[in-house]
Order: sequence, then structure tokens, then C-alpha cells
Amino acid sequence: MRSGKLHDHETPRSKDDLYHVLRQSFKQQNVVNGSPVSPKEVTPFRPLHCFDNNAHSNSPNLDADNHFSPKDHIVALAVSGGHFTYEELWSATSGFSTSNLLGEGGFGYVHKGVLPTGREIAVKQLKVGSHQGEREFQAEVETVSRVHHKHLVSLVGYCMTGIKRLLVYEFVSNRTLEYHLHEAALSCMEWASRIKIAIGSAKGLAYLHEDCNPTIIHRDIKAANILLDSNFEAKVADFGLAKFLSDSNHHNKHVSTRVVGTFGYLAPEYAQSGKASDKSDIFSFGVMLLELITGRPPIISTESSACSSLATWAWPLLRRVLDDGKFDTLVDPCLGKNYNSEEMANMVACAAACVRHSAWRRPRMSQVVRALEGNASILDFDEENRPGQSTICDFDYDGSKFFKNLKKSSTNL
Repeated sequence: MRSGKLHDHETPRSKDDLYHVLRQSFKQQNVVNGSPVSPKEVTPFRPLHCFDNNAHSNSPNLDADNHFSPKDHIVALAVSGGHFTYEELWSATSGFSTSNLLGEGGFGYVHKGVLPTGREIAVKQLKVGSHQGEREFQAEVETVSRVHHKHLVSLVGYCMTGIKRLLVYEFVSNRTLEYHLHEAALSCMEWASRIKIAIGSAKGLAYLHEDCNPTIIHRDIKAANILLDSNFEAKVADFGLAKFLSDSNHHNKHVSTRVVGTFGYLAPEYAQSGKASDKSDIFSFGVMLLELITGRPPIISTESSACSSLATWAWPLLRRVLDDGKFDTLVDPCLGKNYNSEEMANMVACAAACVRHSAWRRPRMSQVVRALEGNASILDFDEENRPGQSTICDFDYDGSKFFKNLKKSSTNL
């Protein structure tokens, strides 16, 4: 475990298999200057069929790695577009310089780059010898190369050269939701941006869950994986932990895996059993909605305990707010009264429904989209089972117990 994140342990595919996936993907994209065509103009290949749906429409030391000559072991792939040589990416990122470093994760490093056309890109480079990175590279190749949506980060191309593994994404200029909520200390994100981000990321997730066959489970929905452009349009990113739900067995609605993800966002049933489903993504999305509402991080300190999950802390407040309509105790103090009360009520209702302890009682993402947009009543989330009116949904008890057990078990990971 590193930085509050759990990691998977599965055997990566061979390089030849990944070549095949990437070849097939980019053969169907008419890439112009590194830009994939519109989703409406491309039909992803089998076995994954995804269709555009307008309704959902610490700086590390890199010196040890930089001795690699960009002209060594270049592998030329017969792909019409989408493929970059290592030399091209080396040049675009100024030799993967630390001044262009955007971030670091279990996969490796992400650098900003500029193509000769002037287009800005983000280059994600696998850490050499990282088994976790190989698995996450495989998952991203199999997912992002085949899905196309306004609210999902777009894959521009790739490079597989010797032991090097790189993915090239569109550059999204305005950092992450996590940064704007928790790190930009001198600013307060206005309500209009928060509701826009909630709706946009909900549409991206609804596309993965409901418009792709088989269903794609992200497994790491969190504020750090929501990228924002200059207009605060949201794009869901980082598919390194993504899984497919088999479309051959309609009775099996989950995949059983080792628990991965980020503490504070893990659904109770997933953390306890390792059974991941679209409903576990929806729980994570509910936590993210709570962050947008409260301005608090997913793990918080409280007066009664050293730390608690945001969902556990918020649950009794959600009950009260849904009963009396008074948001003051829940809303981010920096917002004051500067929010739309109807939109706030919709987001609070969505958050409460998404973080229900019982997975089967959480809404579908398409329902969340409609409710956030004000096109559906919060009563669509089952009036008789509103928080505080059902012992089945007693998250105040179940959530606290779950969080305590999770902290105990984490010492063995």
C-alpha cells in the first residue's frame, strides 16, 4: 500500500497482445496531427462496443532513467496514426525534464509535452521494471484506446519501444478537482463550477457503465482522477485499475478481484469482499459529490476520533438536511450562501443515494445525471428508503463499523 492506495496483483499481458490491441484501435481512427476523430465517426472494435450518447453527453529523481538514448531499440509499428517514436516524445517533453513533470503515480511519471504542430499533450511513462505499472498500462490500453466521450480523457497515441511503455493523452490544462477543492488555498471554487463538474463526470461514468458493452468499472473514481479544462469541464482519467464486466453472464453483476483503489472512496461491499461492480463506482462518486458539497477531503479528522471517512461523518447531516432543507451544517463554509438551493438539494440527494450502505439500493449513473441536471425528482431515488427512514440504510452504524474494520485490516496490507 502506498499513499492510501491499494494495488492489484495480476499477470500482465504479453507485449504482442498489447501491440494487437493498440493496432486494432488506431487502425479505426483517422488521426490528424495526433487528434482522434469524433466518437460519432468511429465504431470501436469487438469485443468492446461503445457508442457516443449525447444524453450522457514531489518531484522524483529521473536522472537514472534519462540516460536511455532515444535512438536505441526503436520499434516501428505498422500503424496509420497513433504511434509515436520514443525520440518524438523525448523531444516533445524536453527529455522528460522535471520542469515538465505533471505528476507521479503507481504507474510512473506524467510529463507535459508539445508536438511540432503546437498541440499540447500529456505523456504517461511506465516506471521501468514496475509490475504494477505493466498491469495498469495493460488496463489503460484495453480501456482508453476503445472509448470516446466528451467527459473521458482522450488517448492520442502510444509508444512501445524496447522496455519503454508510454501512453500519450490530450493535455487537460486546469489540473484536477482535488487540487481546486483541497490544495488551492487562496481560492474557493464557485458553485456553478462544482455543479458543472458533478454533471460532467457523472456523464462520463454513465457512459462507461451503461453505454459500453461489456460494462467498464473504473475502480478508482476520486477527485484526483477528475481532470478539468479551462472552462471547468470535467474529464474522467486514469483507467489503470479498470475492469470489464462480462456480457456473457447476465446474472453475474460483479467481478471478484483483490481490493484496489483509494481509502475514503471504497464501497463497503467491495472493501470487505473484493466484489467490484458499477455500484462500487457509484459509491465512490457519491463520496466525490460530498467533497464538492462540503469542501472536505475523503478522510477527515474529527473531535471524537483520529480520523473518519467523509461518508461516515456526513451521513447524519445528510439525514437532517434532507428532512429540513437547511444546508448550513453541510455546505463548504467558503461558499457561504452563494449557491443555487435547488441544485444543492439535488446534489445532496444524489450524494445520499450514492453512498447508501446497501449496493443494490444505489441509483444508476443515468439517474444521477438526470437528477443533477434537474430533469428528475429526487423521489426517483425511492422515497420510502430515504436516509433516516430505513434501518437497511443505516449508514451511520454500518459505515462506522466498516471504517474501523478497514483501518485494522490495512495494517496487514
